[in-house]
Amino acid sequence: MKILTEPIGSIPRPVYLQQAMTAFAGGQIKADELNNLFDRATRETIQELEATGSPVISDGEQSKPSFVTYPMQGFKNFAADGVVIPFADGHTRQLPKLTAGPFHYTTFANSYLNQAKKYATLPVKQAVISCSAMSLLYPQEGIDGYSRDQFLTDLVNDAVYDIRSCLESGAYNVQIDFTEARLAIKLDPSKQLLSAFIDLNNQVLDRFTAEEQKKIGVHTCPGGDHDSTHSADISYTELLPLLFKLHAGNFYLEYAAEKDKKTVLNAIKENLGADQRVFLGVTDVINPKIETAEEVSELVLEAAQVIPVQQLGTTDDCGFSPFGDDISTAREIAFAKIRARVEGTKLAEKVLGR
Repeated sequence: MKILTEPIGSIPRPVYLQQAMTAFAGGQIKADELNNLFDRATRETIQELEATGSPVISDGEQSKPSFVTYPMQGFKNFAADGVVIPFADGHTRQLPKLTAGPFHYTTFANSYLNQAKKYATLPVKQAVISCSAMSLLYPQEGIDGYSRDQFLTDLVNDAVYDIRSCLESGAYNVQIDFTEARLAIKLDPSKQLLSAFIDLNNQVLDRFTAEEQKKIGVHTCPGGDHDSTHSADISYTELLPLLFKLHAGNFYLEYAAEKDKKTVLNAIKENLGADQRVFLGVTDVINPKIETAEEVSELVLEAAQVIPVQQLGTTDDCGFSPFGDDISTAREIAFAKIRARVEGTKLAEKVLGR
């Protein structure tokens, strides 16, 4: 009666690293000094994650600028006025806009994985950004000499390599961050945008064998930045019928913060494929209250009444600090919530095992 449990990825960065990143941006320290602190924070984060009892860990994304922008570090052909993502509390995030091609990733996620494996004694999962999120970099007005079709061809090729290089480097599994899924419905209630995103991501996933797809998962949530969301008002019943058409083996869904959990569980049951597993978020990452193991166990047991246990896992609702400048959640709270997830999952296992 084993219930798998995994983190989503990001962990709040230590204060010293936050200060160093600010200092580097202001030209006050050199890259070598910042890289040494990235390395230190990664090592410390892995040690603390392993201490929570989590059987699978991540690097905490300590050295990523954000879960979205790591592939474009240092790429020059960008303008600042790209797609704007508004959050419920009024703050926004803005993507850069591509001004000239060809576009190729400047950083691949296996570089973070290889660094993490230097310090990890447990299996390491690796998060990558979705091809659909990266597609938003291309401007609506087009680019002379670099068509959208050519951009998407280049993008799909790099997105495939981003995943494959992680699998070949020994990742326990690879998680595609598809946090724009619910936002796509908010922007386009006809779901044509979401359908286009699904099709594009499947172009990437279809380059892998059925066996490889079992080690690839998709994470979706309504956003989590500075304790705010961008699409929590979009119902899962609108999203899940299309989401589970992605050719992936694992799905990581925000759940703890959902108000109508029964409807969510029924929607999962109706749409989950026989060869797919769903990892439900059992810790609310934007709520500072630390869940107890008993509260987590109760969520799991309720879900197990609807979803077959062999297709059920647990995770956190989202990454704790998916953007490098997000200091809304304390590190100690993140680790405490992860420990509660692990212990609560074990409690539920014992009850179900009886």
